[in-house]
Amino acid sequence: MAKVLYITANPKAEKESLSLTVGRTFLDTYRQKAPQDQIVEIDLYQTDLPMIDPDVFSAWGKLQKGEDFDRLSAEEKRKVSRMNELADQFIAADKCIFVTPLWNLSIPPRMKAYIDSICIAGKTFKYTEQGPVGLLQGKKAVHIQARGGVYSEGPAKDFEFGDRYLRAILTFLGVDVSNSVIIEGADYFVDQRQQILDKALEKAMVASGLFAQG
Repeated sequence: MAKVLYITANPKAEKESLSLTVGRTFLDTYRQKAPQDQIVEIDLYQTDLPMIDPDVFSAWGKLQKGEDFDRLSAEEKRKVSRMNELADQFIAADKCIFVTPLWNLSIPPRMKAYIDSICIAGKTFKYTEQGPVGLLQGKKAVHIQARGGVYSEGPAKDFEFGDRYLRAILTFLGVDVSNSVIIEGADYFVDQRQQILDKALEKAMVASGLFAQG
């Protein structure tokens, strides 16, 4: 039995979001293909998600100097403990499904905050004389992303930093990100919106079946 995290970062209702609609189809297909797997859904807009702020930096600094955790302030304890909980949950998972829109050429800020919570030296990566090394080998991830425009080719190709960033940071941690399911162009080609969605749903079902097999 595999442990799977389904992580979404979109404040819209599911029926109003292309990324969430395709993500749900991906997840439903996965459940059919691997009913024995344990799936935990994480809505980052409904999750206690600390930001890296003065409290976090202060806590990290104190702990690095060898101070006891009990001597941290209440806010320092709360935020660092929550970040560790998120990191431990991510470490314990075998597979992760990330679902985001492309916002301002990148990912939503709450997804970035989540990534900041799981990128912890000594837990998910380490520094060596040869450079940083990811500690999460053996894990798999997939990214489902909706883009209003077309960024897979053409003049906007070099401006897409959402899927590229997420794949890069997960690879940095040692995670195998073998595939992305992209929905793009629905805001540019409004008359083709349903066809674009239908094509993405088909791709999601195929990708989900492959993801469930690994």
